[in-house]
Amino acid sequence: MFTHFRHNIKKMELVPASGGVFEVTVNGENLYSKNETGLFPKAEELINKMESL
Repeated sequence: MFTHFRHNIKKMELVPASGGVFEVTVNGENLYSKNETGLFPKAEELINKMESL
């Protein structure tokens, strides 16, 4: 994802957590939550969601 959007990223924050939590939030909108699905997303899935914003 970073490579795909490298020219558009103004700020990126990694928040360490425990318990296998993996969430992707863009401009305050939660695009993906592993806690809800139980699965890690495919990169293409996240890129498509981000491009649709």
